Amino acid sequence: MTQDGFPQTGVSRRAGAPPSRWRTRRPLPPALLFCVAVIYPVTALLFRMRYRHAERFPRTGPVLLVANHVSVLDPLACARLVWDCGRVPHFLAKEAVFTGLAGRILRAAGQIPVARGRADARASLAAAEADLAAGNVVVIYPEGSVTRDPDWWPMEARTGVARLALTTDAVVLPVAQWGPQRVHDYHTKQLRLRLRAPADHLVGEPLDLTDLRAQVRAGRPMTGDLLREVTDRMMACVRDQLAELRGEPAPPTSTPHPRRALPGDLPGSAA
Repeated sequence: MTQDGFPQTGVSRRAGAPPSRWRTRRPLPPALLFCVAVIYPVTALLFRMRYRHAERFPRTGPVLLVANHVSVLDPLACARLVWDCGRVPHFLAKEAVFTGLAGRILRAAGQIPVARGRADARASLAAAEADLAAGNVVVIYPEGSVTRDPDWWPMEARTGVARLALTTDAVVLPVAQWGPQRVHDYHTKQLRLRLRAPADHLVGEPLDLTDLRAQVRAGRPMTGDLLREVTDRMMACVRDQLAELRGEPAPPTSTPHPRRALPGDLPGSAA
């Protein structure tokens, strides 16, 4: 067993063993290879990646990864986590980053823009559903932006993630991350460049939504209360995992989401 929790690989592989990480990532389009060539060395310089329970990450099949958001840099660290677990991350990201050449590369690499209108936001959710139906990994930050909680605990999440969780067969995987905020502090807008800052990730147990999915398929309407219940269940897992990473108790309540739109926000129906 390797240090990151994966089986040792060699010339031969025992019957029934999981496929190699490289095999589970193929085929890779040129745009994605370009992104890997850029992001991997950047994360290697900025972060000392430390994973707990990486073995819980499914090697194949659709995965809806639900994470807390502590920094504008944590998508880089989270992308590295997914890649190191043998998968390719597809992020739901605000449409503003999908402009010019960078936008074309991101789209070609399978990333999903989230638009600002309600109809466009539904289209973004449909694209994410199709991505999950294809067996891919979709990463979403339910908070919709970097947390505004002064102590970096997850703030109140938006409910679009619950709709994805209830209408697909994806494994819902809560992930807590901690550390990238030491490099870029969103609250003070300060960049503190340092090499190999610790970036910790705890992969939780998949969330069991079998009962609620069955109810929805049987005709139960996806009301606001149901979506809020599922979203809060997801974020409670993430919050508890973050408390474990930090070694301190989580607060009993979440900081409310800002009532007004702030830079970096995603539309409420999509995140």
